[in-house]
Amino acid sequence: MVASQLKVDFRERAYTLLKEDAEKIFKLIQVQLDHLTMPQCPLYEEVLDTQMFGLSREIDFAVRLGLIDEKEGKEILGSVERSLTELREATLKK
Repeated sequence: MVASQLKVDFRERAYTLLKEDAEKIFKLIQVQLDHLTMPQCPLYEEVLDTQMFGLSREIDFAVRLGLIDEKEGKEILGSVERSLTELREATLKK
């Protein structure tokens, strides 16, 4: 009973931490969308790419440990990727 509750706690914590990390990337994207002050800035793109890579590795690790389902991981990453696509489209329109 204790082991199963511990596994549930770890799963919930892993999911929460991954969502928090995704939210940080969302905030970076939203600042850019709100201001569009530096469209296609190489430094900004590098930061976003690095953050996205890091998040994908975190998700992969959590999936391999069985802390989250692969579907959940794909949903988290997919939502961030959609926002990133929105940012890139907005910068192209500007």
